[in-house]
Amino acid sequence: MPGVIGFGALNMDKIMFVDKIPAPDEEAYVISVESHPGGSAPNTIAGLSRLGLRTGLIGNLGRDSEGKEMLGNLEGEGVETDAVVISSGRSGTALSMVDPDGLRSLVIDPGVNDEIPIRDIDVSYVNGFDLLHLTSFICRSTDLSFRTQLELAEISDVPLSLDPGQLYAERDLEQLEPIIRRCRVVMPNQNELGMMTKLGPREGARRLIEIGSSVVVVKMGMKGCYVTDGEQDHHVPIYGGRGVDSTGAGDAFNAGFIYGLLNDLSLAEAAEIGTKVAWFSVQKPGARDGLPTLKELESGGCAGETRR
Repeated sequence: MPGVIGFGALNMDKIMFVDKIPAPDEEAYVISVESHPGGSAPNTIAGLSRLGLRTGLIGNLGRDSEGKEMLGNLEGEGVETDAVVISSGRSGTALSMVDPDGLRSLVIDPGVNDEIPIRDIDVSYVNGFDLLHLTSFICRSTDLSFRTQLELAEISDVPLSLDPGQLYAERDLEQLEPIIRRCRVVMPNQNELGMMTKLGPREGARRLIEIGSSVVVVKMGMKGCYVTDGEQDHHVPIYGGRGVDSTGAGDAFNAGFIYGLLNDLSLAEAAEIGTKVAWFSVQKPGARDGLPTLKELESGGCAGETRR
């Protein structure tokens, strides 16, 4: 099977289920609280591991209980953790509020995530994979990890995929061009693509392909997704309906789409797998508990009884 290594922030997701997500000066009450290992790249990599691919992760964890739990979770998923560095400082945390419709708001403490130098990465190890999947870092106190991603994109031989997230979408597109021009696929959501290109889904996707990405997938929430390689394009509807928690739904989609892409499926077929993996994911709280195995995905059954 193909192999994918991820490079992004490792965060402990601390989820508060609330009666509503409050606006400024509003109040809400907490229904329940849960904690789950998360982070965009780790979520996608865990999803790919469950689908049977060889997986690895580049990242930074603190010497704290959260770091120990996140490392153990990755190892339990079968993810290679050779490139995960344990350093002094606190691990990253993502605090989210989720309403009864599964919608959420998010606040992130990056911890040691933003402090990954290129010297900590074994490029020959990275080159042993078929794809390097990149996701965003906060980069508020330092942009070291982002600069390391840029350098790794230049010196590694492996093709790239990118989920920019809002954090990278807010940057000037010129800053992301060294990554985009080496991408096999870029996977923003519709809002992020608009931030990056100031264009709609079709025109914005075309702009990223002009820069150099082979494929662009635009995630459009309940409207499904739009995928194109510049010659063919498809709109693929969602699979199923809303779930109990949308945390990590986009990361789960990424896993399904990458799985299809690396197994030489058509763009439409890869997108359909992405929407199905995303549906499984949102049936349970947290970003990973609902991720399907390959057997579950192929059977088309439910990922498990939903409880909150």
